[in-house]
Amino acid sequence: MESALLKSIIFSQHEIIRNEEIVPRDYQFAPNDNYVLVGMRRAGKTMILHEIVQKLIKNGVDWSQIIYINFEDERLQQMTINEFNDIVVVANELSDEKSYFFFDEIQNIDGWESFARRMADDHQRVYITGSNSKMMSSEIIGKLGGRYMMKLITPYNLKEFLTAKNIQHDEAALYTNSLLAKIKAATDDYLHNGGLPERLTQLDVRDYLTNIYQNIYLGDIIRRNSVRNKKSLSLLITKIAQTVMHEISYNGLVKAVKSTGNTISVPSAMDYVDFAREAFLLFDIKNFAAKFSERESLPKFYFQDNGILNLFLFQKDSILLENIVAIALYNRFSEDLYYLHSKKTGIDIDFYLPNKHTAIQVSWMVDEFSSERELGNLIKLAKNDSNIQKLYIITMEQEQTITQNDVRIELVSLYKFLLKMAW
Repeated sequence: MESALLKSIIFSQHEIIRNEEIVPRDYQFAPNDNYVLVGMRRAGKTMILHEIVQKLIKNGVDWSQIIYINFEDERLQQMTINEFNDIVVVANELSDEKSYFFFDEIQNIDGWESFARRMADDHQRVYITGSNSKMMSSEIIGKLGGRYMMKLITPYNLKEFLTAKNIQHDEAALYTNSLLAKIKAATDDYLHNGGLPERLTQLDVRDYLTNIYQNIYLGDIIRRNSVRNKKSLSLLITKIAQTVMHEISYNGLVKAVKSTGNTISVPSAMDYVDFAREAFLLFDIKNFAAKFSERESLPKFYFQDNGILNLFLFQKDSILLENIVAIALYNRFSEDLYYLHSKKTGIDIDFYLPNKHTAIQVSWMVDEFSSERELGNLIKLAKNDSNIQKLYIITMEQEQTITQNDVRIELVSLYKFLLKMAW
């Protein structure tokens, strides 16, 4: 590959990074480690790399030492693994000092793992991003030989979202009426439009999110996996959006797609769901009460971003509320997060954290119509499971402590849950 082309790409990126206004994220990076950042597209991985570059420059590193390559640049479409070393050659031409390498969306080049491993073995400082969960697979980690730290990058959490909007959200703000009003309004925005960083700068948020979903997520899934039955894939994801809050089998998803006159098999549906997971569009949680062999067959699906989910809904705030709670819990607890639906005891719990001895229900508001389900299930669980220590109901705005049958249940508003969750 011509060095002039690589230098043009590198210098173009320098100009972009110089002019970018960075919103700090809640991620820490050790100065002597190499990193692979993975996560859904538009979640902010590139901005984090730009933030790292700006900090290096502030600490005395020269721009000539910054080798930043965005592999989504159309000029690199024909690049192969055999041309990777040209990047190192160009880096040596630009500076005699130590270089810092930033490779954005490197998974676009087959065989990138071997080059990344060699760079680390040569004691180079390397930062990599990718938007496919396969980059976190044991196979890729094995090929990298333990030379890289893996970090999952998600859309803004509420704290980051408020920071990006310049809204004070410390302890004092929660007790100041004018600031609290801003926090609540921003929380409602976050609930309905999600936390993708770029959407904060858009005049038409829904149009932006529609474009991102159609062209980036759905298009990316189709392109990467050579999906031929595009209509059935789209309908499957739509059906999953409509079943958030509820467990559903793959047979049920197939039946729903077929009811529209489109063809799909159970194996294809399972593949399509895997593709959506790999793109970080969806995640799922399993039923803790189910037998191990049955846990995979009847999951509850959620979307990684509320703004994308809301494209499929119409005035379904209760679904958005449960999904945003699921995102916060999944990002923090991941494999320790379950739902609990027991046919034997009749207990139905939205979120169950066995290692934290915690059970959580989600309800827009607790009134005479919903209290029996929300409170009753938690009380029943507390009586049946002596390990449970914390019982919560996450609501949109209610805050209250309820004690029934010697069982203490905390009603927590969404903004407080998202800002102060520390267990």
